[in-house]
Amino acid sequence: MPNPTEPYEEFDLDDTAPLPVHYAEQALLGALLLAPQRLTTIGTLLPEHFGNHAHGTLFAAMRTLRPPDSEVHVKEPVWLNAVLDAARPEAPGLTAAYLHTLIQACPWPEHAATYARMIRSDHARRTLRTHAERLAQTATDATLPSPAATVLAQADALTRYLEDLAGQFAPHPGSLPRTPLPPPPLRDTGEEALDEERLLLSSATAHPADLKSMRWLQANDFALPLHGQLFLCLTALAHRGDPVDPVTMLWEAQHRGLLTKDIASADLIALVSTPVSSPEHWGERILQRALLSQAHAVALRIETFTDDPANTPHQLIMGSRRALADLTALRARWQRTTLQPPTAARPRAPRTPTVSRAGPPPRTAAPATAARAIR
Repeated sequence: MPNPTEPYEEFDLDDTAPLPVHYAEQALLGALLLAPQRLTTIGTLLPEHFGNHAHGTLFAAMRTLRPPDSEVHVKEPVWLNAVLDAARPEAPGLTAAYLHTLIQACPWPEHAATYARMIRSDHARRTLRTHAERLAQTATDATLPSPAATVLAQADALTRYLEDLAGQFAPHPGSLPRTPLPPPPLRDTGEEALDEERLLLSSATAHPADLKSMRWLQANDFALPLHGQLFLCLTALAHRGDPVDPVTMLWEAQHRGLLTKDIASADLIALVSTPVSSPEHWGERILQRALLSQAHAVALRIETFTDDPANTPHQLIMGSRRALADLTALRARWQRTTLQPPTAARPRAPRTPTVSRAGPPPRTAAPATAARAIR
């Protein structure tokens, strides 16, 4: 097999070795330069499917030209000259020598359809990664006016692209990627996020009847695991019909093994003793943060799949769908709460002037990590 050279400087912008798709692009273009009639046999292929700009420009030029008669093509380089002249305005660095390099890089012109399928596959991988990057960007953009709606719209665009890909690539056995999954991104544990969780716990303690209609909120939606476990304590009391107040919550927390030497009982009682607004309000804020975090995790998983060249297009499709399923489940809970009729706003309880957030100041005897968890 010929060893192609790289005379066109655009191909050597970095020191990395060309990827296999680079050779597939060269082989296809070489096949079409040798046998232009094969343009009608390679299936649906567009110039933007090529990873290299000059290669895409050459292919676009071929599609705008009428192939010469076979007898003329054999005797004279009419086809090569026409393609070069048509492509040079968009890729002035192209030379006649490089066209001959492309011809030498094609081992079998009869395999043109296979080379085209390889190019489509790599384009699908790159495009899927672009969709995942957009999802990750929207999930972490704190400036969006409607973050949940924007993230879900981007997830819908990604889903539609997967549906389109599924119609282009046939399924095959062993369709799930074997790529090791990345660790989930860290949850937002800033003061604003933790304050919302503290206010939810204190408001739910003051209005336990609302907990029975808040099945859309789960313990793993909380950024701080302790807050999620305390929420389970409150919901357990409410669903059993037991009295709910700071003391009964503390008793339930003790039975669930939440009290340790680093978490004082007095701090837990103070944590749920300063209600502000309604539980539904804070629950919706917490669920939105969980939705954005899950979308970010899904995007990182899909990016990881696309970074693994061993994955076939169908494996990328199935792995991405599996990742999106986790977001779909959380999305259903989000829509359940946002589509409900708004409840009457509760009067905001006045805060104690000396306390800036719902919870006691750090205990001097408790370690810093525990104090941060229950403030």
